[in-house]
Amino acid sequence: MRKQKALNAPLDHRAPLVFDTRELGRRPGAMKRVSRTVPAPADLGDVEVVGVPEGEPVEVELRLESVMEGVLVTGTARAPLAGECVRCLEPLTDEVAADFQEMFSYPESEGHGRRPADTPDDEGDEETLYLQADLFDLEPVLRDAVVLSLPLQPVCREDCPGLCPECGAPLAADPEHGHDEPVDIRWAALRDFAGPPEGADGPAGQDQQDMQDKAPRGSGDGSQEK
Repeated sequence: MRKQKALNAPLDHRAPLVFDTRELGRRPGAMKRVSRTVPAPADLGDVEVVGVPEGEPVEVELRLESVMEGVLVTGTARAPLAGECVRCLEPLTDEVAADFQEMFSYPESEGHGRRPADTPDDEGDEETLYLQADLFDLEPVLRDAVVLSLPLQPVCREDCPGLCPECGAPLAADPEHGHDEPVDIRWAALRDFAGPPEGADGPAGQDQQDMQDKAPRGSGDGSQEK
C-alpha cells in the first residue's frame, strides 16, 4: 500500500528522500552514486520496543543504474536505534544497517497506472514503482528495508542476565543477588504437628516434661504401698 501510494502521489523534488535521475539520460549502462543524510521519517519501527526515532539522521548511499526498463536503485541505509532491552527492560541504543534494491520503471512501461484491483491474484503481491518526471521517492523502499532489519528480540548486550525471577531486580547491577531456597508449601503445614527434638528447651519441652511427671505410676509401685 505504501508503494502504491508513492506511485500515485505527486513528488516534490525538495523532499529529502526524493532523488533526481535526469543526469543518467536514459542511457542503458549509465551509473551515478549518491550519498545523502536525511532525517528519519515517522514510525520507522516502534521506538518503545526498537526503532529509529523520528528526525534522527539516516545515512543513505545509493547507486543509480540506467537499464532498459528504468532505473535500478541499489543502496544501504544506516541509522541509530533506540528501544528497550527485552531481558532487563533498560533503555538501549544501537545502529541498524539495511541493504535494499528496487527498480523504478519509466512511465511508458507496460502496465503503468494499473491499480492493484486490476491485477490478477498472483501478480498483486508486489507493486511496480514508476519514475515521475525522472524523480523517485525512496521512502517506501527505505521504510521496508529498515523495518525488516530491526532485531526481533533487542538486548542491551549479548550477555545481559535480565531480571531476578523472584523480585525483578536487575541482575547486571548485583551479580551476587540471590534468595534463600523457598520451603515447599506441601510440607510447611506438617511443622505444626512435629514435636521438638529430644532434649529441647523452651515451653514445648517443659510441657512434655510436665505430662511425664503427671502420668500414673505402674503396678509395681502399687504393690509396695500395700
